[in-house]
Amino acid sequence: MSVAQRSSRPAVVAISSHVARGSVGNRAIVFALESLGFPVWSVPTVTLPWHPGHGPAPRIVPDNATFADFMAALAASPHLGEVGAVVTGYLGAAEQALPVSDFIAAARRANPDLLHVCDPVIGDRGGLYVPEAVASEIRDGLFSTADIVTPNRYEFAWLTGTQAGDNSQIIHAAAELAARHVLVTSAHSMLAGGTGNLLVSDGKAVLAEHRNIDNPPNGPGDLTAALFLARLLEGGDPEKALQLATASVYELVARACKRGADELMLETDRDSFARPMAMVQLRRLATRPRRA
Repeated sequence: MSVAQRSSRPAVVAISSHVARGSVGNRAIVFALESLGFPVWSVPTVTLPWHPGHGPAPRIVPDNATFADFMAALAASPHLGEVGAVVTGYLGAAEQALPVSDFIAAARRANPDLLHVCDPVIGDRGGLYVPEAVASEIRDGLFSTADIVTPNRYEFAWLTGTQAGDNSQIIHAAAELAARHVLVTSAHSMLAGGTGNLLVSDGKAVLAEHRNIDNPPNGPGDLTAALFLARLLEGGDPEKALQLATASVYELVARACKRGADELMLETDRDSFARPMAMVQLRRLATRPRRA
């Protein structure tokens, strides 16, 4: 059976962490994309028993030479033309950034329309939770050249060297980036007790808001990156992709929390990927012209 017969959708290469138990990293990214009909090539940068937030989590990180050989083999694959997008997330070592970047370059040669989504998994409000060398390599080698970036507000501030103290500061800094679509999660909400995802794209800024949920399971950022990409690959405009991705993730988090689950229940709530019912409010915010 030919590739065209197997799937009418492009393959997505997902390069991030893998956990044995849980719904973070590639466990979330791959499930979401495959649920929406996209074939996925999954590349683990580190393997853990669970998210470290659940307790001590021994790491299996491929040695640098083996990882580089692995990425080079994918880059030389006769199937590389299947690939329409690459998602990069958590890196297990700073030395992984260059082989990943080289692979993306090869994939772009095979498909000039390829989309690279950089979800820079480096930290949160408590600061960096990866070594600074890893964060710097992601910033310089992946974030700076991606078509789409999906940092949380704290990662955005670190990567851009800005304060991100309000949405205006985020919008101004986002306009200076090379990425076509800048999606900042945990942006400043205009709703009391709310949170939002701020998209700066095509000279426009749109905030998708919903009420905040305390102590959510890990994984919403991974899912947001994957679902926003999926909606764009389906042909949706960026604003609609933002709305659907935000609604799906909000619904998944709300349902997991209602059950008292310590992880997102993707297999139980898989309908939320294709047909989210949650309501999110969209606001268009003022922008300033992008620098030429």
